[in-house]
Amino acid sequence: MSFDSTSFPLVWVTFEQGPDHDHDKDFQEFEANLGRGEPFVLLTDSTPDEEHEHSQEEKKRSALWMKKHKAELRSLVLAMIVIEPSAAKRLAFKAFGVAFAKFWGYPLRLASSREEALEIARTLLSERSGPAVG
Repeated sequence: MSFDSTSFPLVWVTFEQGPDHDHDKDFQEFEANLGRGEPFVLLTDSTPDEEHEHSQEEKKRSALWMKKHKAELRSLVLAMIVIEPSAAKRLAFKAFGVAFAKFWGYPLRLASSREEALEIARTLLSERSGPAVG
């Protein structure tokens, strides 16, 4: 997964699972966003490849990273908003959302379009900080 933080506090996430993908870079990018100390929202119109199975090493590294950053994740990441046009797929994601929130410490929200996702993000950010975000 990679992060595009040019529109912070709206952070776009792309899931990439190529053989040469650098997971350490992912964690560094995520930490850089947490290091800003300001609330933000993660948005994505891609989902992890269902065929991709994380190795035991990847799972362990993720769990350790999560434990180290648990408080920041809970306080700064307002949600991960997944854009999924298919109503059936959004319904399937709802069940996954409970486990996702428990693991990551922030909620998974679903949107049918980019416009809806941005509206959800703006609402979350304005509820948290006051003025609306462009």
